[in-house]
Amino acid sequence: MEGLEFNINQIEEGKRLDTYLSENIEGYSRTYMQKLIDEHAVLVNQKHIKTNYKLKAGDLISVSIPEPVPLEVEAEKIDLDIVFEDDDIVIINKPQGMVVHPAHGNYSGTVVNALLEHCDNLSGINGVMRPGIVHRIDKDTSGIIVIAKTNEAHMSLSEQLKEHTITRKYNALLEGCVKSSSGRIETLIGRNPSDRKKMAVVDRNGKNAVTHFKVIESFDKNTLIEAQLETGRTHQIRVHMAHIGHPVVGDTVYGFKKQKFDTNGQLLHARVLGFMHPRTKQYVEFEAPLPDYFENILRILIQKQPQN
Repeated sequence: MEGLEFNINQIEEGKRLDTYLSENIEGYSRTYMQKLIDEHAVLVNQKHIKTNYKLKAGDLISVSIPEPVPLEVEAEKIDLDIVFEDDDIVIINKPQGMVVHPAHGNYSGTVVNALLEHCDNLSGINGVMRPGIVHRIDKDTSGIIVIAKTNEAHMSLSEQLKEHTITRKYNALLEGCVKSSSGRIETLIGRNPSDRKKMAVVDRNGKNAVTHFKVIESFDKNTLIEAQLETGRTHQIRVHMAHIGHPVVGDTVYGFKKQKFDTNGQLLHARVLGFMHPRTKQYVEFEAPLPDYFENILRILIQKQPQN
């Protein structure tokens, strides 16, 4: 049982109790906080209170979060597009729509479920829910990820991520015409203050995020770019492209709610991944071509280009 306490100041006065808790306890939704309040696991000034209680300056909130119930992640026979594999690592070309690892409400059909069936050994550093997972890409982003089979490989790759020495290049189709042929975007990225499920460019309480981009091809109302990550924050490319006024096509979270194309998600593809191999210490680089649905939309845009 994890116990947390919060003292409310004048700035926080007037907020709903459930909203305040979901914003200040990372990893838990407002719905989960409402459940804890209903189960009397949350006290305000040592009293049970309703979820819609409006906080007052000087309130003392006590929260008891129960220990998570251990989950058994099951191996599932799911085809994986394996680009490379040896005794230390597996390189996978993840399809759009596939989740990397199990999480609340989504415990099957993930890359991890498939890996448990495919591999005899996976790194245990990230625990039972994320064996072998060194980094991840969004459900609706396609492309290359590396999986660690051993703890030694995992630690080597994690250190390279931390030192920003891993090459990560993405292709993205953006809304609108990007005027600059290349650029560098550097901001802080953190939780969106008004919607904790989203990330945003923030002035404080964020992490430094750097994205380099160059234009590959310009169309009438769209731009194909290559984006290279210097850092790897959650939703970084999607947030940065929206920040400069050119959200990723198909991204209804950070871009347009109404889309021109039926993409089933953002047109963002992790094309290149390069790093020092954990065992050989030699630089290796892997590439995954654009998926067919991405290429099909590019062909449509090329056909619509004005003829000179």
